[in-house]
Parts: sequence; structure tokens; C-alpha cells
Amino acid sequence: MEQLILLMVEHAIAVVFVATFCARVGLPVPASPLLVVAGGLVAIAQPAMLVALVAASWLANVLGDAVWFYAGRLYGYRFMRLLCKISMSPDSCVRRSETLIGRWGGMSLVLAKFVPGVSVIAPPMAGALGMSSWRFVAYDTAAALLWTGLFLALGFIFRDQIQAVLDALSQAGSIAVAALVVVLAAMLAVRYWRRRTFLRLTGMPRVSVGELLTLMDGDPPPIVIDVRGEAGVQVDPRRIPGALPIALKDLQQRRVELPFEGDDREIVLYCSCPNEVSAALAAQALASRGLKRARPLAGGLDAWVEAGHPTQAT
Repeated sequence: MEQLILLMVEHAIAVVFVATFCARVGLPVPASPLLVVAGGLVAIAQPAMLVALVAASWLANVLGDAVWFYAGRLYGYRFMRLLCKISMSPDSCVRRSETLIGRWGGMSLVLAKFVPGVSVIAPPMAGALGMSSWRFVAYDTAAALLWTGLFLALGFIFRDQIQAVLDALSQAGSIAVAALVVVLAAMLAVRYWRRRTFLRLTGMPRVSVGELLTLMDGDPPPIVIDVRGEAGVQVDPRRIPGALPIALKDLQQRRVELPFEGDDREIVLYCSCPNEVSAALAAQALASRGLKRARPLAGGLDAWVEAGHPTQAT
């Protein structure tokens, strides 16, 4: 453990750069806790290195976010779909990112640094929405400096406590390592349990693309609702022909009067998020208003497009 601490002090700049860059490109690296530890150790051993740590963290943040920003600009909704499928929180990444960017614009790049599951999604969505490069660099620089300064400051303030913890770990040896493994396993288990619970809440029956086509040929046809937010529609402006644009948040907060309230027709809702979570939440919101025949479209807009069916521009 003492050798590990010494290695951390001697190579703190490289460690912070690599860990921060990996975290920004989406790898599960605990960059912020590591930055706190690095800040505490450097404050004790070599305070003059703090400026270099800030520079390394800033550069890693901007370079990592730039990878996703330009990927979003080049590939748009296709890249967003791929990124959310591989995200650690795929069910909420699009919805939370849309809400954040739609409400805060460029400032969302700053706020996203502190929102789990969104920090990797915000840069490509900003690129897909057409943010200019200079605005991206300006906002991302502000975000990187704020994020870096906060965690380095925590390390500096609590440097004595960090040193005491590291000394205790070095004395505890394998017991401390085992304890850390248990804590990590518990965190992963809690995350898995929350995800399973959330999926059960939204695990209602779906309507397949084939079933929707059959319903559309019937009389009366179903009511089709596009529940994507404004940012999601800007990223992918296609829509199922005849679909009503009513965002999830408007349905949940009852901001709009529904022209079909009291109608006994089938209601099919769709989104562009994994597991149709936004559409399922919208169906629950409609059910609470007495519209029990609302179901999500399995696969959402992507499934409709992949089946070769026509779309219309929003």
C-alpha cells in the first residue's frame, strides 16, 4: 500500500489524466474519488503540482467529451441510439439528457458533469443538436474547471483525513482490500436491484409493429402518440405518420388537454429510448387518467423505421 501511495504521488498527473479521460469516454472508472485522493496526497507532498493536476484534468475532460461531441455531430440519432444501448443506465439516459439540454441549453454540459448517467450523453447530444464548436469548448472548459476544482478542493480540505485512511488501509492489508471488494459488490447489487425494480414497474404489455399496422387498417384507427421531448425530436425529426406529438412530461404533469379523453380507442405510444421506458411511463400516466387501453410500441420509432415503414417530418 505504501508503494501504491508513493506511485500515486509521483505519477499523479498521468493517473488523473488517464482516469479522467477514461471516465469521459464512458468507461466505469471512478475519476472523481481518485481526483479527491490525488488532491489530498499532492497537497501533503507536493502542493506546487496542484496547478498541473488542474491542467491535466481539464485537458482530459475536453478531449474525452470532444470525442462524443463530434461523433454526435457526424452520426446524429444513430450514434445516440448506440450510446444509450451500451450505457450503464440505458433506460433513463435519453430522457434525462433531453430534459437537461432542453431546459438549460449549453449550461447542460456544466450540470451534466454532476448527474450520473448523463455526463457521457450530454456532449454527443449537444453535437447532434448542432451546437457550435466554440460554444462546446467554452461550456466544456467551464464544466471541467468547476468539476476539477470541486474535487481537488475536497482533497485539499480533507488531506489529513485522507492520509489517515490510507495509513489505516496500509496497516490492514488484505482485510482492507476485501472490505473494498465487498463495498463495490454491494453497490453493484443495489444498482442491479433498482434497475430490475424499475423494469418491473414499466413491464406492461407492448404492441408490436405488425399489430400497430393491423390496428391502423381497422376502423376506427388507434391513437398514436410520440412522447419524445423537444431535444429528442431535434436529434431525430422523423415521426410515424399521423402521430400526435405530446411529450412525456406534459402527460405526467397534465399540462395538456387530451382531445381523445373519454375515447375508447387503442392508444399506442412510442419513444426512441431502450426498453420503451418513456412510452411505458406515458402509458402509466394515461392509465391514471382512466385511459386503460394505452400501450407502448415495442422497439419504438427505431423498430418502425427498421421494418421499412414510412415516416413523416416533424
